[in-house]
Amino acid sequence: MRGKYLSLIFTGWLISAAVNASEDHNWSYSGESGPANWAALEKNSSCGGSAQSPVNIIAANAQPDANRNRPLALDYRQRTLINNVINNGHSIQFDFAAGDALAYQGRRFDLMQIHFHSPSEHTLNGIRYPVELHLVHINKAEAEYTVLAFFGFEGRSLNIKAIEQNIPAQTGESLNIGKAIDFSKLFPRHLTPRFEYTGSLTTPPCTEGVNWIIFEDPIELSKDTLDVIRQAMPVNNYRNTQPLNGRTAHWVVN
Repeated sequence: MRGKYLSLIFTGWLISAAVNASEDHNWSYSGESGPANWAALEKNSSCGGSAQSPVNIIAANAQPDANRNRPLALDYRQRTLINNVINNGHSIQFDFAAGDALAYQGRRFDLMQIHFHSPSEHTLNGIRYPVELHLVHINKAEAEYTVLAFFGFEGRSLNIKAIEQNIPAQTGESLNIGKAIDFSKLFPRHLTPRFEYTGSLTTPPCTEGVNWIIFEDPIELSKDTLDVIRQAMPVNNYRNTQPLNGRTAHWVVN
């Protein structure tokens, strides 16, 4: 029993270290502390590993697959509660109350937070989109992450007021907002087509073993929403694509 208790403490420490490291300002997106030097700057990180993210997904090289072989199901309430939002100097991060989750390949992953990168980190057939949204989920028992990623572009259809109206402008500033967001307006009507591969967190400590699920169809965000997000974040807060090193991307089409 004592060993199990210590194991749970250690797992909790690993999760905390990985999540909180994104608030460490030893690294940045430019200059000597930029992505090219993360592995040297973050000595205990995995940023120099062989299974890193993001990657360039080439659809023609992806392995076609079916949802029944790689099952994904969302368990989100109609109104998902945002606890607080923080400008951590690297991105704008919205933290969620407990209760929402997804099931991926038979395991539950709880929704932790959503954050943004502009332009996109992943590329599709070499194309970099204006923005990429990451919904980070975790299975605490296994200290494993699953991230849903959406490409976004500027349009007229989707204006997310709960996000747009609650963005702290200053680095280090946070807001306790306690507001709900309807993710049905964000997600595509169908969960396919999508790409899946195993990679890493895209910021230090660049933890590997992350399940990436990237939806092929981009979402359309209003200019107002995109402008507010971009103005509060560093310019070009993305990491360049990393080599696949033999990894396979799956293209789940039905």
